[in-house]
Amino acid sequence: MNIFAEIEGIDYKIKLSNDLKEVEFRDFNINTMPASCLVKSRHYHFAISKWVSPKRTRSYPFERVYNTLSISKKITVIPVVKDEGEKGDRDFLQWDTVSLMSLLDVYVIFAYYNKAEKHKTRKDKITNQEFDNEYVISKIDEIGNYHSSALHWNLKETKDTLPNLIESVKTCYFEIGNQLDVKFHTQSGIDRFKKQFENGVKIFMETSREKAKQAQHREQSTVQPKEILQTATKSTITIKNYLGGLYYLTTDEIQIKGDNLYLIEGKHSKNAKLPSISDIKDGLVKMILYTNLINVSINNKIFKAIPTLKLTSSKLTDKFDTSFSETETNNFFAINQLNSKQIQLINNLVSESRANGFELIIQGL
Repeated sequence: MNIFAEIEGIDYKIKLSNDLKEVEFRDFNINTMPASCLVKSRHYHFAISKWVSPKRTRSYPFERVYNTLSISKKITVIPVVKDEGEKGDRDFLQWDTVSLMSLLDVYVIFAYYNKAEKHKTRKDKITNQEFDNEYVISKIDEIGNYHSSALHWNLKETKDTLPNLIESVKTCYFEIGNQLDVKFHTQSGIDRFKKQFENGVKIFMETSREKAKQAQHREQSTVQPKEILQTATKSTITIKNYLGGLYYLTTDEIQIKGDNLYLIEGKHSKNAKLPSISDIKDGLVKMILYTNLINVSINNKIFKAIPTLKLTSSKLTDKFDTSFSETETNNFFAINQLNSKQIQLINNLVSESRANGFELIIQGL
């Protein structure tokens, strides 16, 4: 089943973000900072997050970004390419990542690695890669003096900065390879990646979107270990933004009840009573999108979208949802012998769901 929807902007109240550590700009080093932090100077006050790979399925990058969203000016640092050596993975930046960050009003700094260590046990593999910190600092400084939106910044950087930056990627991996005596994947792959930008960003957009569509259809037929669903009703959802950009996503589960379409993001835990906070925040990023959808349709029939975050566990009994009374809620806590930290997490999730209009379901399987 294919769902189509539109989105004009983001209106969402963050309730579950971490308290961010403050870092003075003069002491800033992207490689030693926490995954998300506040960077302050006399002139700047930014929330900054960093990705460890351009691939969105590695190391919960959405959780890192989520933790910065309550701050007015948000930056995220993403490697353009990450090559772990010939015996490791190589990942490339995708257009839909840039688009999603623009939608969330997050400024993107495209970055590259210029240092690494040789893997201790695996030949032709590197580890502990480090960004070029001086370059990242220069871009933070540039954003501090930039007075247009994150969307305009991200488009400008994609068009004007990425092509030259890819040459820096090639140079740095060549130098790292010589220093560490490590072989990398062939540079022809990076050359093909750069070629997408020769006539603007259109080819980059089209290539990334085709890959996203392919991944969308693969994911539709795959149930991940952390997705334990009552039904196998995955569905593709294509979201169009106000600039005509398209996002290709997959819902974990859908239910249709009359004119209501439940868009369900599922997170499961096998060994704990609740999924990890990283999994939950990853799901909340989907709620940010789903709660702002308009004109949601299937085969040109309009539905009312009901975004739903479903948390399941093999260690729980019974079921909780946001319609529960205080007495019913306390009974659920007592039956499952939840501790104070777990209760506080659920209460915060309930607060976020009510503030933003999505449903929360917690149940045992």
